[in-house]
This record gives sequence, C-alpha cells and structure tokens, in this order.
Amino acid sequence: MWFRAPLWAVLLVVVLLGAPASGAPRPRPDAVPAPPPPPSGAVDAQGVAWLAHVPTASAVAGLAFIHYAGGDVMFADGVFGLMAWSLADPAHPRLLDELPAAALAQPGDRVASGFWEGEHLQVDQQRRLVLLSRDLRAYGLDFQTGVPGLYIVDASDPRHLRLLTFHPQPAGHTTQCLAGCRYLWTGGPARVDAPAPGAGSGRQGVRVTDLRDPAHPVTLPGQVDEGRNDGVTDYVHDTDVDGAGVAWTSGAGGVRGYWVSGVHVDPRTGGSRPATPADPVPYAGGKVVSPDDAGFTFAHDSWRPMRALGGFPAGQLLLVADEDFGPSCEDSGQLLVVSLAGSLHGEGWTSTPDHPFRLQVVGSWGPVGSPGQQLSAMCSAHWLEPLPGVGDGGIVAEAFYAQGIRFIDVSDPRRPVQVGYFVPHGAVAAAPAYRRGLVYAAQYTSGIDVLRFTPPRRA
Repeated sequence: MWFRAPLWAVLLVVVLLGAPASGAPRPRPDAVPAPPPPPSGAVDAQGVAWLAHVPTASAVAGLAFIHYAGGDVMFADGVFGLMAWSLADPAHPRLLDELPAAALAQPGDRVASGFWEGEHLQVDQQRRLVLLSRDLRAYGLDFQTGVPGLYIVDASDPRHLRLLTFHPQPAGHTTQCLAGCRYLWTGGPARVDAPAPGAGSGRQGVRVTDLRDPAHPVTLPGQVDEGRNDGVTDYVHDTDVDGAGVAWTSGAGGVRGYWVSGVHVDPRTGGSRPATPADPVPYAGGKVVSPDDAGFTFAHDSWRPMRALGGFPAGQLLLVADEDFGPSCEDSGQLLVVSLAGSLHGEGWTSTPDHPFRLQVVGSWGPVGSPGQQLSAMCSAHWLEPLPGVGDGGIVAEAFYAQGIRFIDVSDPRRPVQVGYFVPHGAVAAAPAYRRGLVYAAQYTSGIDVLRFTPPRRA
C-alpha cells in the first residue's frame, strides 16, 4: 500500500480501533467453529458466488497458503497479527491458531501493542515457515512508532504457531521469497516526509536477507536495485517472481526485472556472469508513464504473463498496478498493460532525466463507468492476482480499494475488459488470493470473503 492523505485517516481508524487486547486468548484448535456470518450490508456482484465471510478483528493485509498432509491452510496477517485457518472445507475456513499483535511487539516500540502492516505475506512450503514483513510504521502511519524487519514463524504445526525470531533490518513494507525462500528481498517503506528521492531521503532499494538458517537470518550489506528512478535510488514497494524466475521490482521509477539464478548476459557490460539473489543480473524494464495524466506511475505490484496475448509474444507484457490517489476515480491509478519491447539492453538502467527511457503502455483499465462502480473516490488499483485456468487463462482479479475486487480479461491487452466484480458496500478491498478454484478476498475493513468466480461465456 502507498497512499496520500485521503486514505490515511480511514486506515488509521482501522488500526486504532482494531488492535486486539494484549491478553486476548488464543483459540482452541479443537473448537467447533460457528457458522460464518454473511457479508455485512449490501453487496454488488457479477459473475461471483459468495460462499463465506471469515471474520477478523481488524484489517487484513496479506494472504498465503501452505499445503499439509491434511489439506491446505490459509494464513493471513494484518493489524491483528497472524492467523491460520484450515481449508479442509475450502469454502468455509476453520480457525486453527493465532499469533496476536501483542505477541509481535518489539523492544523499542513506542506503542504497547499492534502490528502494521505485512503486505505480500510469504510462506516457505518446504520448511513450513510464514514470513511477515514489518513496516517502520509498525503502528499506523507514524514513522516513529516501530522497528522494521522480518518475523519468521514456525508453522510446522499450524494449530500451534510459534515465532522463531524477529529480525530487525532497515526495510520491511513487503518481502519476497527467492531461491526456495533461502533468500528474501525486502523493500520499503518510503519516507513520505522526505524532500526528494535519493541519499538521505529515507527512500531505499531492496535489502537482501540470507534465510538459509531461519532462526538466524542475516541481512547482507548494501542494496539491490539502486538508481531505479532515472539514475536515483527510490522506493521499491514490492518484488514479484514470474514463471521464468525473473524477479520484478515495482515502485517509484517503474518496474525492473532481474535474473537471480543461472548464468546470463549483463546488458550493462555485454558479458555473461552468474546471477544470485545478492548479485542479480538485469533483464528488462524501466520507468512507466501513466496514460491518464501523463504523470509517472507508482508501480505498486506487477505480473508478467508467460503466454502470448493478443499478438504480443509470451513474456513481452507486464501487468502493473498503478497506485495513485487522485481527487476522483478519473484521476486515480489503473491496471496498466505495459510492453517490455526496447528494454532488453539495459535501457532502464541507463535512463536519466536528460536521456530518459520509458516503457510503452499498450492498454489500461479502471473502474470509471463500469458496472458496480461505487460513489467513492477511493478507486486506485492495488494488488492483482492471475487466475490460472479460469476462462482462457487471461483473467486477473484485482483490488481497487472501495471499488472492491474486479475481474479483468486481458486476453486483448490493448482493450482490457471487466468480466465480473464483488463489492461489499462500505468495504475497502486489500488483496485477492487464488487457491484451487476459489478467490479469497482480503478486506482492509476486516475479514476475508470466499468467492467463486465464473467467467462469462465467449460469444
């Protein structure tokens, strides 16, 4: 999440009102769950069957899944801490255990209990670990309230979650597993009070953490992805890894991709060398100009489809969530379809204000004028999630804050089109997650909705 003033007060209220008491009891693993309540209030939807609402005490920021012998377990983090649910019945999650926010408090925190915000939750399937990033703004939006870093949680028994360690480090807004979670790339946050990007501004690239010993993480010296904003180091919000193993960093200054394994040609030198998480090899990408206002995109997150779409070769396109909060929906960030053409020779690493390189936006979509649009200016694009095997595989689900979860067909990249939506009135969508045919929709206004999306038949 990255936002300007209009959203601050809303989510700060969620933080202050939703933080659980420090003495909150942990749920009994063998407790019989109560039937899930329906969504609160009215819901606008198309092509979506609502199956259940999973309550939480406060905002949900991230979702992830681990498969066990008895079935899948869903993990969620947010202001409340970390929770785990059995998906033995995927449509009706059953609570297994919880690490409350008070259990995640750290020495040096200015506030007694709370946790913020853990976007882009990660899991290590093989070692049964859950990996939470901890923002410098650990308690709301104040940069002076907490210690940034990483929580490493032992989920070998999801009925008894156990905090292995908290690892302080300079970054903590989001983290991403690399090399089978033996390494992590962690980015953010940006210091919004900083006068300008660059040294001394509080904006930073990616921190690399060696997680081969999960009880004793080691953050390596230096940073990855420096100079991303026309030669100036700037805020990296998120990293996503595509089907080819390329790690894409999104943030101020666009999206850039890196090889993190194998031997590849470094376009900056023309020579081949091994790529590692600590010393990646540039691949492609660069800065993006938003089509709506000719301003620069803040790339919140991205996804690279590894299939041909609409005449574009496989791997040539990026889907980018442009997070931008304007005074109206018309001025807010959209889903952008961006071509990587022309960026395979290091152009995104040599760009400067005097000699700029820009990626081309070939298509875009936003909720303005679409069925289900709500009377709210909180319309920015947020986390997106591909739906493999749904329709022809060209559909993504994406959160648009007060505009809910939107299902967008990008099979014609030049003309993305909405093919479904789910919008509980008054709710604020955080992120969709796809698992075995169902969509789990995390809400900043608390809770998780379980959805089944059915794409429309093609004419």
